[in-house]
Amino acid sequence: MAQQSCRSRKSVRTTKSKAIRRKPPVARPKLLPVSEETRRWSALLESELLSWPGVIAKRMFGFRAIYRGKRIFAALPNSRGFGPDGSILIKFDPMPPALLKRAESDFRVHSNSPGKGWFSFTLASDTDLHDALDWLNHSYVAAKPGKSR
Repeated sequence: MAQQSCRSRKSVRTTKSKAIRRKPPVARPKLLPVSEETRRWSALLESELLSWPGVIAKRMFGFRAIYRGKRIFAALPNSRGFGPDGSILIKFDPMPPALLKRAESDFRVHSNSPGKGWFSFTLASDTDLHDALDWLNHSYVAAKPGKSR
């Protein structure tokens, strides 16, 4: 029996391929390397957060994702960050109105973070760590297990 070559075989097309509609690509923020000082601040904050009940940390795209149970409530820069400054990310979905008013008056809190519900808090010095912990505490409370979102 002779072997049939690829060129002599007819290709059978059973169905026409449909054009797949794809969403336009979303512009992702550029992840930049962070300074040693930012890494130190993140390590200090992470060690405090891990002492809170039900908190765990996992690696995520150059960050340390901080969870309360199964809900993420913060992200601390480890090797990468969303900009040249020392910013931590806090999650509120949605942010309570009283906190939103406070966030609007705090120049260190920004809402132009990676996605819905994420806010950034910019650390400029060691003195900002206390305020960062306060914002992280509010985010921790908002991520309470069993609370509907």
